[in-house]
Amino acid sequence: MAALKFTNSHNMVAFLDKPTESDGFEQIVDFLNARPIKYALMVNPTIYTSCIEQFWDTAKVKTVNGEVQIQALVDKKKVIIIETSVRSNLQLEDAEGTECLPNATIFEQLTLMGYENLTQKLTFYKAFFSPQWKFLIHTILQCLSAKTTAWNEFSSTMASAVICLATNQKFNFSKYIFDNMVKNLEGGVKFIMYLRFVQVFLDKQVKGMFKHKEIYVTPSHIKKIFANIKREGKGFSGTITALFLTMIVQAQEQVGEGSEIPTDSHHTPTATQPSTSKPPEEIV
Repeated sequence: MAALKFTNSHNMVAFLDKPTESDGFEQIVDFLNARPIKYALMVNPTIYTSCIEQFWDTAKVKTVNGEVQIQALVDKKKVIIIETSVRSNLQLEDAEGTECLPNATIFEQLTLMGYENLTQKLTFYKAFFSPQWKFLIHTILQCLSAKTTAWNEFSSTMASAVICLATNQKFNFSKYIFDNMVKNLEGGVKFIMYLRFVQVFLDKQVKGMFKHKEIYVTPSHIKKIFANIKREGKGFSGTITALFLTMIVQAQEQVGEGSEIPTDSHHTPTATQPSTSKPPEEIV
C-alpha cells in the first residue's frame, strides 16, 4: 500500500487568543472560546507519527451488531472507533444534533449573516462574508472539516454547521467526523485524516506510545490570520454584518468557564516532521 500523505492544512489547531492584531475580532474569538467545540478546535496532543500511520494502514470498516466501527491495530493493540467514542473523546456534546439543515433555512440564515451573491447553488464562498463571519467559517473549515483544499468554498453541510453554531443549535460534528473517516477508508483516499483527533482516540486506548521517538508537529493558525481574514475577497462589497446578538450574549456569559484545553501529558520526544514540507502560509 502506498504511503499515506500528511496534509499540513487539514485538522489544524485553532488560534483563539486576542493579541493586538485581533482588533475587530474580539466578539467571534470570545464566542468560539465559549462553545463546546473549543476542545476539538484546540486540543493538541503529541502526535506519534508511526502510531498514526499504523492506525490508517490497518484500519477497516466493520459492522458489529448493527453498529458501524473503525477497527485498527496500533502497537498490536486493537483500537475501535465509533461515533459515540468520537463524541465523548472530543467532548462535543452533540448527540441528536442536526446533520444538515433544509436548503431554505440555509439560504435564509446565510442572508441574515450578510452573505452576498446568494444563488440557489449549494456551494458557498467564504469571501462573500464580512471579517468576523469569515473567521468563524475559516476556523471550522480548517480545524473540524474533512477538507484539505479549496478553503474559500464550503458545502451545505458546513453551512449547516456554522448556522447551528450561530443560532445555538446542535450540529452533529461527531457523526460528520466519523462518517468522513469511514468515507476516507472506503474511498481509498490517500491522505492521513484527522491527525489530532485520531491521536486523542489512541491516547484513550493504547498505552506506552511515548516510546516512539518521531512526532508530527501539528500546524496551527497564527496571529497573522487576522490580517489575512481582513483582506476583502473579489466581489465583496465591504459591507460589515454584525454577529447575532445571541452570540455576543453567550460569549460574555460563558467565556472562561471550564475553557482550559489540556495538552498531552506524556513524555515529549524530539520533534520531527515526517514530510519535508513546511507548514503553509495562512490560506484565506
